[in-house]
Amino acid sequence: MKTHLSVFALFAILIVSIGMAPAFGQIQDSIVVTTDKASYSEGEIILITGEVRDLLSGVPVAIMVVSPNNNIVTIAQVTVGVDKKYSTEITAGGTMKMEGTYKVSVTYGNESRTAETTFEFGGVEPIIEEVMSEVTDTTVSVQGSVDLIGYEITGGKLISIMPDVGSNSLIISIDATDDGSLTITIPRSVLDALLGNGDDDDFFVLVDGEEVDFDETVSSTDRILTIAFSAGAEEIEIIGTFVIPEFGTIAAMILAVAIISIIVISAKSRLSIIPRY
Repeated sequence: MKTHLSVFALFAILIVSIGMAPAFGQIQDSIVVTTDKASYSEGEIILITGEVRDLLSGVPVAIMVVSPNNNIVTIAQVTVGVDKKYSTEITAGGTMKMEGTYKVSVTYGNESRTAETTFEFGGVEPIIEEVMSEVTDTTVSVQGSVDLIGYEITGGKLISIMPDVGSNSLIISIDATDDGSLTITIPRSVLDALLGNGDDDDFFVLVDGEEVDFDETVSSTDRILTIAFSAGAEEIEIIGTFVIPEFGTIAAMILAVAIISIIVISAKSRLSIIPRY
């Protein structure tokens, strides 16, 4: 009888051991993510780095940063190197306005390869922004571009469109009195989303911080998006890979060119009056 009990006990231990083996094997993370600091102030660079366990050819890491009120503030796709490591940088501020704990979520290949980390952000100082767009019934002129953005809106009113260079996006302020939609014709010179080989990439569209689906028609010069929104919506953000530089950047470039021209002309003038022997 004791022999039978011993055999049964050994058999039970063997079954339990087999059942526990896969769980133990999952201790190794399939992907990890870290930030270089635990907290940041406005304007600081946030370095996000990580490593994957298994390299998937041609598959990027999807990175999403979420604010304390669960709004998406940044979405990016990052290439994984042959060393299985990846990294990207974002600037604290811009669409990150709220003070608190921000969550960084990464996904690689499928939902089984995910990881998260957090960092603290001190928030941004409120400022009064200069209006950088002129809105008519059908078009919007954005400072820094000669090309007009066309639009049609139902269920509300379009107030302004502002370029956000840090996020490569357009921030569209609306007053949505009812459920409606915005059809916006964006010149590629103003905002575009391109892959490394020059092919079109998808835009990310957020309505009050939440990603939404949209319809799109493309041409060689424009990209036309139709975006639905609900009553009470205030902000639509369209994120691409390129946006026109802010007016301040253009002014700085013009000033630099002017200074260089003055220096060159002055140098030539001095040379012209040096006596020749």
